[in-house]
Amino acid sequence: MNRREFLTWVGVGGIASSLPVAIVACSNTKEAVSSPPTGGFKPIGTVAELDQKGQILNKDFSGSPVLIVRDPNNSKTISAVNPTCTHKGCSVVWKAEQKNFVCPCHGAKFAIDGKVVKDPASKPLATYQAKIEGDSILVKKG
Repeated sequence: MNRREFLTWVGVGGIASSLPVAIVACSNTKEAVSSPPTGGFKPIGTVAELDQKGQILNKDFSGSPVLIVRDPNNSKTISAVNPTCTHKGCSVVWKAEQKNFVCPCHGAKFAIDGKVVKDPASKPLATYQAKIEGDSILVKKG
């Protein structure tokens, strides 16, 4: 085989190997782009982790922090809030014995649903949709 035949075969081989990619790229069938099977929920942790620690804190959930705790009135449900206090921006902590989120800076208190229980905060904590699916804790922003 001479040099010209070799280069011809290499060129034909390159075209042939890229043909399937070109066919797929030019095909008229479009697959529907769908949301993840969790419906926009993102995994944050596990039930075992929540039970062990009593809470799960993710400092970067879609650009903001999220704190997940079990509802003290119904252990089968969970609550997810942005733990940034609406008064001065300190991070609230979950106090299970008080059944409240408490701001360590100025003493503001928030209920499990984020509503203000005690001043000086006047706005509720931002809340997220949260659910337990299998052993996973899933949270949805918005």
